[in-house]
Amino acid sequence: MASEQSNPVTSGESRRVPAANAAPTEAAPSTHSRRRRWTLRTAVSLAVCTVAWLTWRGFDHLLNDRSPIIVGILHSQTGPMAVSELSMIDAEVLALEEINAEGGLLGRKVEWVIADGASDPPKFAKQADRLISKDGACVIFGCWTSASRKGVLPVVEAADHLLVYPMAYEGLEQSPNIVYTGAAPNQQITPAVQWCHEKLKARRFFLIGSDYVWPHCVNAIISDQLAALGAEKVSETYMPFGSMDASAAVKAILETKPDVVLSSVVGDSALAFAQALRAAGVDPNSTPVLTFALGENELQTMPRGCMVGNYASWSYFQSIDRPENLQFVNGFKARYGRDRTVQDVMETAYFSVKLWAQAVREADTIEVRAVRYALRRQSLNAPEGTIAVDPQTQHTWRPVSIGRIRSDGQFDIVWRSRTAVRPVPFPSSRPREVWEKFVGDLYRGWGGQWIAPLPDPTRGNSTP
Repeated sequence: MASEQSNPVTSGESRRVPAANAAPTEAAPSTHSRRRRWTLRTAVSLAVCTVAWLTWRGFDHLLNDRSPIIVGILHSQTGPMAVSELSMIDAEVLALEEINAEGGLLGRKVEWVIADGASDPPKFAKQADRLISKDGACVIFGCWTSASRKGVLPVVEAADHLLVYPMAYEGLEQSPNIVYTGAAPNQQITPAVQWCHEKLKARRFFLIGSDYVWPHCVNAIISDQLAALGAEKVSETYMPFGSMDASAAVKAILETKPDVVLSSVVGDSALAFAQALRAAGVDPNSTPVLTFALGENELQTMPRGCMVGNYASWSYFQSIDRPENLQFVNGFKARYGRDRTVQDVMETAYFSVKLWAQAVREADTIEVRAVRYALRRQSLNAPEGTIAVDPQTQHTWRPVSIGRIRSDGQFDIVWRSRTAVRPVPFPSSRPREVWEKFVGDLYRGWGGQWIAPLPDPTRGNSTP
């Protein structure tokens, strides 16, 4: 500005002095004055920037929710199923921790609420309702038994919510509110029966299960298949749910001398059954057992050698030789301890969380309907191999494996499908409506519950 023109300094440090008769000029502002003006301008600029930033943050919070995303984890932490379900919680938490380590979802941290179904279907239903209505969970990962899933199903349907079910099961069900990431019967049960018939040359089959909806449905599917193969079902026997007394079942096996035993006994009962078989001298070389419910984790809890030489049918075994599986196993052990093992239901629980996270990113929201729709389009290179959600059934394409139990509690894989298998929740041996009636009749026959009531001791130990 002209009024504030300063005098330049010459190289000789001399200054130009105005003539005596010249009009006086304004004194140049002092260094202190200039500094004060600069400080004032800087303070005003900072204040404007601060107000602008705070305003932007306010609008950002209004337009973009930064609160944590809440998910529900619903498994048995107590009761006879805890031996199998506790490890599923560990796997789901590991996946959620990895998601948070990558920055969360939609710019938000993911938090989880763990609820105990206590191995009881009505308790599962109450906990599912609490997770949705009180805890604000936008998805539930949970259940093992079909009885617990059947208890939760009406809750998620009434709330138009979402359950991701990571357990191999009997099929015979399809709900828009459930994504079934565990194996359908044609991805576990029927391939195992066919393998026993072809590779073990089995012609006489003994069927045993825990006395609730899953084993009854599994054995109905097997019975149809055996009839088609021209094979014989020498017995169909059930242990009361949660029972540790396998003496009657072992006695029946010794009497009938089957070529193979197909077991859908679950939880603590499966451990008791395995030990009773070995104690009775049932030799897997002459009477092998193929289980649909025991994996590496349960084998670690029983005496070494108790199940060696027997078989299991799953989509995943820890011994699968893939880089993706090695990364998963090492990550799990690093988080929970080098002595821990992983098994099918844990791997399924783990990739189920990752599938859901992919769907949330694609939908760009946690709104339940949008995420359910996006889930139908998801695929993933999981530890077991490439899996994908089938959009028509909301079940998952998965490979099938059969393993023989080793002395270290791991499995030698003796057969594996070359690719993932398309899920077929309703076997073609009966029309869908006939299967649905079969399931409904079980429920009605058991007095409106999914577990058979304990037998009346005054009427003998008959089994439906």
